[in-house]
Amino acid sequence: MLETTLCLLKKDNKILLAMKKKGFGEGKYNGVGGKIKKGETPEEAMIRETEEEILVTPTKYEKVGIIEFDEFYKGKKENVVFHLYIVSEWQGKPTESEEMNPRWFDIQKIPYDRMLPDDKYWLPLILEGKKIRAYFDFDEEWNLLYKRIDNLNNN
Repeated sequence: MLETTLCLLKKDNKILLAMKKKGFGEGKYNGVGGKIKKGETPEEAMIRETEEEILVTPTKYEKVGIIEFDEFYKGKKENVVFHLYIVSEWQGKPTESEEMNPRWFDIQKIPYDRMLPDDKYWLPLILEGKKIRAYFDFDEEWNLLYKRIDNLNNN
């Protein structure tokens, strides 16, 4: 199992997505995050990854979900779990790094066609204020085989 984090900076009616410049998800918009290192909590990893990828330090945030994937990663089927956060306050200005190029989007104009295929299913839910637990199963070509999304706050 591979444990990761993903965070989304949100301000007013806008969300920060970043274009992945290399590695997994290259050429796609996504939130910011990455692998949890041994001995790190998900929260510590989310803060570290955000600092590394867009030069911002989250100061106010909320965990809004856990998403589990069975997907092909580096050529083999892998179980990936990511801890999902919404960041509402931070220090610093989102800045391009070697790995990510951040850009603000109006929540009504999120470029789902330029994102990973699962995002269109769960992202609208968390932007509505829902907390979720979700599972996605993909084949090697990123065709969705199965999905389940549970709303944890039942509204």
